[in-house]
Formats: sequence, C-alpha cells, structure tokens
Amino acid sequence: QAPEFVQQVTGPIIAGHGDELPVSAFPIDGTWPTGTAAWEKRNLAKEIPIWQADMCIDCGKCPFVCPHAAIRSKAFTVDDNSEHPLTFKAAPIKGKEFAAGTLISYQVAPEDCTGCGLCVEICPAKDKQNPEFKALNMAPLTPPLLDDEKLNWQHFLTLPEYDRTDIRTNTIKGSMLMQPLFEFSGACTGCGETPYVRLASQLFGERMVVANATGCSSIYGGNLPTTPWTITNEGRGPAWSNSLFEDNAEFGMGMRVAIDQQLDEVQHQLNDLRSELGDDLVDALLSGEQETELGIHQQRQHLGELIDKLEALATEPAIDLLDKVDVLIRRSVWIIGGDGWAYDIGFGGVDHDLASGRDVNILVLDTEVYSNTGGQTSKATPVGAGAKFSAAGKRSSKKNLADVAISYGNVFIAQVAYGAKDLHTLKMFLAAEAYPGTSLIIAYAPCISHGVDLHHNHDRQRLAVETGHWPLFHYDPRLKGEGKNPMVLDSKAPSRPYIEFMQGEGRFNHLHLNAPEIAEQLQQQAQREADERWQHYQRLAQD
Repeated sequence: QAPEFVQQVTGPIIAGHGDELPVSAFPIDGTWPTGTAAWEKRNLAKEIPIWQADMCIDCGKCPFVCPHAAIRSKAFTVDDNSEHPLTFKAAPIKGKEFAAGTLISYQVAPEDCTGCGLCVEICPAKDKQNPEFKALNMAPLTPPLLDDEKLNWQHFLTLPEYDRTDIRTNTIKGSMLMQPLFEFSGACTGCGETPYVRLASQLFGERMVVANATGCSSIYGGNLPTTPWTITNEGRGPAWSNSLFEDNAEFGMGMRVAIDQQLDEVQHQLNDLRSELGDDLVDALLSGEQETELGIHQQRQHLGELIDKLEALATEPAIDLLDKVDVLIRRSVWIIGGDGWAYDIGFGGVDHDLASGRDVNILVLDTEVYSNTGGQTSKATPVGAGAKFSAAGKRSSKKNLADVAISYGNVFIAQVAYGAKDLHTLKMFLAAEAYPGTSLIIAYAPCISHGVDLHHNHDRQRLAVETGHWPLFHYDPRLKGEGKNPMVLDSKAPSRPYIEFMQGEGRFNHLHLNAPEIAEQLQQQAQREADERWQHYQRLAQD
C-alpha cells in the first residue's frame, strides 16, 4: 500500500486533472512523489492518431511501439464503460480468452502525444480500397478534437485495469493491456530507446528495482522535478535510482546483493516464528511459485495473511519482521544504460556482473554512439559511421558485447529490435527476466545522432536486420540441459546489401560527400564484416 502522501498525489494523476493538485499533497519530508511527468501536458503534437474501431484487429502493436506511452489499450466490461463521453470509442474485443461482452479501447493522451506517427506506421489493418487509410490515422489536433480527446483520455484513465492474472503476457495484445509504469518521458519524438523501458515497466514494474546509468535514459527517466516512473492504483511501482557512467553495473549489483541478504534474513525469521504462524503459511511463503503473474498474485495473498498474523502477535520479533516482509515478493532487478556505458566506460562493471551468476537483468539501449553528450564515438559505433572523434568514418569494428557474455556460458543473452520483430522482443524480455541467473538484452535503438528522421524508426530497424547489421538471436544456457544448442538465430540470413542500410543515415552519408574514395573502402569493409558476423553466428547456432 502506498504511503498516504503518494495516494494523495496520484489521485489527481489518475483522474487526469494535474492542474488541480492541492498544495497539501506534497510531502513534508521532502520526498518527491512519482508519476509527475503526467502533469506536464506539453501539447507538442500538431497531429495525433485517431482510432477506427470498426477496422481494428486488436493486434496491440500501436501501444507496443509508442515511445511515450501516449496511446494505450484497455479491456473492460460494458458496465465499466456506462458513463462514457459521447465521442469515446470502444469495440468488442477479439479473442477466446476474454469473457463474452468484454470491450477494448485504444485511446491516445492528446496532450502527451508527440505526434511521431510510429503507431500509424506499424498498424497492419488497412482499407482494401484505400491502403493509406488504416485503423489508426493522423488527424490535426485542433478544436473540437483536442477537447473531445482530453475528455476521452480522462474517462479512459477511470476504467479499471484488466486482471493481470488473466492476461496472456506472451502476446503483444495481452502484454499491452498492462499498465505502463513509465510514461510521458521527455525523450525525443520517435525515440528508439523508450519503448524497451516502457515494455519492461509493463511486464515487471510492480516489483521492479532499477539501477539507471547516467545518459539519455537517466535524463528522460529522472528529469526532476518530473519523473515518468509511476505507480499503480494499489501503490506499486518501480524503485528507481541513477548512478554514474562508471559504476552503474556495480550499483545495480549492490541492489541485488542487498535484496538477497534481506531475503535470507527474513526467511530465517519466518522459520523462527513457524510455531506461531503455522507451517502451511510459512511453507507457502518460502516455496511459492513466483514465475507467473498468478504465482505473484498468490504470494501477495499469502503475504497479506502473514501481515495480519504478525500484527496480531505484536511481539518484538513479529514487529521486527513486519517491517521487512515485502522482500518475499520476488524482485526484478534491472540494470539499464546506453552503449557508452555498457561497451565502454562502465564495461568493467558490466563484465563483473556477467561473471557473477547473480539474478540481474542488464538492458543495453544500443544507439551505437554517445547520444546524450553530443554524439561521440563509442566502442559500439560501427565501421564507416561518422561521429565526434571519428569524423572521417570509424575505421575499427564494433565491439561484440554478446560474444563476451557468451564466453561465460551461463548468461542469457538476447539481441533484439522491436521495430523489426516485436513478438521476438517481447518473448526475449519475458525469458530474460525468468532466467534465474544473469541476463543481457542488447536492444537496437535508432537515434537522432544517426542523422535520421525518427518517423522512420521502424524502417531503420528493419533494414538493420535485413542487411545483417543487427542479427536477431538469443543464447539460453537452459537449452544445454535439454541436449540442445543454446545459441538460436531468430532472424533470417541477410537478404539486402549493406549499402542500403548505410545510404539511409547521415552518419554514413556525409563521408560519401567529403571523401568518396574512403567511403567506398569503408562500405566494402562494412559489408565484409556483416557477412562474417552472420557466418559467425550461424556457426555458433549449428547443431
């Protein structure tokens, strides 16, 4: 349960009336409340997406790709929706897993949308007579549309969240019914990083602990006094903190070690109070399955029973234990940062984490350049790319972080690109978090530093995969126990020449204008490296 001041603060947020926040809602102790980015209402978009309910196929792709969690889906009953605005849209949901009469809505937050259009680009539902017309279409954000959509958004927020235990989290549609606990960040319009962070917050946010390296993800993630990290109506949400470039991996490992130590202590105290609490309750808490949403829900129910009994006991050991019992809910520790941190300045700590075997999830938001500090070359910058300190094109190869992790043999590794293969990305997040050891997700993130219009974010990701610049794969050590190869290729062999990838980005193109002979040499080198990279992974994946 959230502290009283958090409940006071989040009330106006949930209702969508940030301008009515009472002064008394601010805490006396100086602790800043969560979810404050919802109050900004920056009104950046000139156009916003409008949902055509009759055309929608309920694929869930639009909220999946939204960089700002500004378009969302909810499933609800007719009774839940009884007092809706006249312009609010809902339709019967598709899918046998939902009860008859269940409705769904895809609703945009008009004042928080940045107008990137990525949701429209990804939408697969097209009119047969006019393929340009889809189930989502951009429309000018002018009155009365703005006023109507503000009312619709406020109503949408009052609708109850769907029961997480009934959601098929391994589907795009199902996972997008979960409330994002990372919303309305100050990231660039069309940002390639934030969809990964938002996805993690939806899947694991209620029990998520985040160590965030300094960089883009810490600036848009903790740009106080506003923060996009928020909580549910029940007061649950991510615990987030930022550390330096140099030590974020160690910072996150410290969180994991501390949680493990606390859990060990609480388990011993539970056993000491076994006679007072009862064997059944203690055994349920110590051995409860927490790999699924249903298992987490059941553990919370047992925890509620434990709290009641400890409060009734009121002995000194019971009171001492009462303050610590929330650690019995399985924590999901995430160590997040960019490639400048993971490949370069913070690599020593990342390597230490990879070697530890501890249950941490490392998410690398790979823009292949130091994005936040002006676009300097990092060890993740590919050959031929121009950046600060490699203005004439980088001559050395990109560091292979995945191979470093593979060498340990017990690390779960996934290389993903959500705009190229969204379901693969979702499944890799779920598999990485469920893995009982160290996991590493390397996520491709197009950036304005690439010299691209991020309206074409998804095209850049698709080309990166199709040309062999960014093969999709995962390495799952658990497969060894089944007599299988742990290395699995998840994308097809490159089907397009590498030059097609290079031609679409300013970071490569500028060299063709200034030094065409050098650009040609680096282009040929890049093609060779892409071919060799694919052949290398193909060999690793052979049975």
